[in-house]
Amino acid sequence: MALAITDASFEEVVLKSDKPVVVDFWAAWCGPCRMVGPVIDEIASEYEGKAVVGKVDVDANQEFAAKYGVRNIPTVLVFQNGEVVGRQVGVAPKKTYTDAIDALL
Repeated sequence: MALAITDASFEEVVLKSDKPVVVDFWAAWCGPCRMVGPVIDEIASEYEGKAVVGKVDVDANQEFAAKYGVRNIPTVLVFQNGEVVGRQVGVAPKKTYTDAIDALL
């Protein structure tokens, strides 16, 4: 399962990570988000120990969604050393996300 990331934990979990980080910005009412969610959970299991994979509920945690210009959900951001190095807006195949992680490993 992907980590639940909040505004309070974002800096510690994402920005200070020494591993690549994948963050799914989503909301419970968003249909496409429900399609991406299980894929993100699968990736979290497959890359355990190699990458950090988490989700931010944008309804409850708006600070970093606003900071990174997340206007449409689902938006998946990939971070390396605290910087955004990848962005996928909308639903994409699992390979799109795993390729982004693999490029950083």
